[in-house]
Amino acid sequence: MKMIELTIHTTTEASELVADVLWNYTTFGVAIADRNDLVALRENKDSLYWDYMDDDVLTSMGTEALVKCYLEPSAALTDIPAIIEEIAKTKERSEGLIPFGSLETTKREVEGDEWIDIWKKHFRPIPLGKIVIVPEWIEYSPKEGEHVVLLDSNMAFGTGEHETTSLCIELMQDYLTPDSVCIDVGCGSGILGISAVKLGAKRAYLTDIDQIAVSSATHNSILNRTDDKTVVAHSNLLDNTEVKGDIMLANITGEILCMLAPSIPKNLKEDGVLILSGIIDSRLAMVENAYAAVGMKVVRREQKGEWFALVLKHEEK
Repeated sequence: MKMIELTIHTTTEASELVADVLWNYTTFGVAIADRNDLVALRENKDSLYWDYMDDDVLTSMGTEALVKCYLEPSAALTDIPAIIEEIAKTKERSEGLIPFGSLETTKREVEGDEWIDIWKKHFRPIPLGKIVIVPEWIEYSPKEGEHVVLLDSNMAFGTGEHETTSLCIELMQDYLTPDSVCIDVGCGSGILGISAVKLGAKRAYLTDIDQIAVSSATHNSILNRTDDKTVVAHSNLLDNTEVKGDIMLANITGEILCMLAPSIPKNLKEDGVLILSGIIDSRLAMVENAYAAVGMKVVRREQKGEWFALVLKHEEK
């Protein structure tokens, strides 16, 4: 099957924001090629997954970050203009705080499986505290105290490379106990709920309104043998007030987090912890104010790159 590969030329700072836009239009994969990632990998003396790098590779990559996505030819004609428009709006919302570079676009026709090969070349084991995200085709022997979360090569959602995902996984480790019931709102690949169970949670509820995400999360839960402790639902779990979590996780954009603010607290136990991620600086105050209005107070704020995560609890009555 032929596919259209769309490439956006941007900056390191904006690459994840651009990638987020592209994910809204494809389930066939998004890849980021960034010279700065290779430099950081070469300088990491503890890396076990890099042997030799020719300096010509760095020179040839230039200074831009390239964000690629893959579209069906029938959809590309309408999707590409929509993507360009949405990226322009994202740039405008950043209020000049983040450089976006040229935003030049290029496209080419490729074989349908080519994106999987590209993804495999770029995706390596990712340690996130006690959790290590490992692609299923790589053999990895966990160190003492590590818990491996396997991800399939055909998955269409988060891999743990994104700062917003890693923030959630790292933060939950400070609050999770063996009695914890976790709720992941907008579960994507299921990486957060699966990680919670791997870390010892009693049960995890994963929900998404996207059927592809539900299929991906279900598949990955079976792959990790956590399906006996996970419930994956194609629904808005927030409509079910009987399910209450000790820990709730929502890694979504700031605008959607604000829309969910009136609904989320009713599914969180009185002494529970809410972890929100996917928030850029220009949306931070907006999200905090939305949750303050429904009786949630920020007890912790963490940042990675351009992204913020918040830990909130119910206001004491």
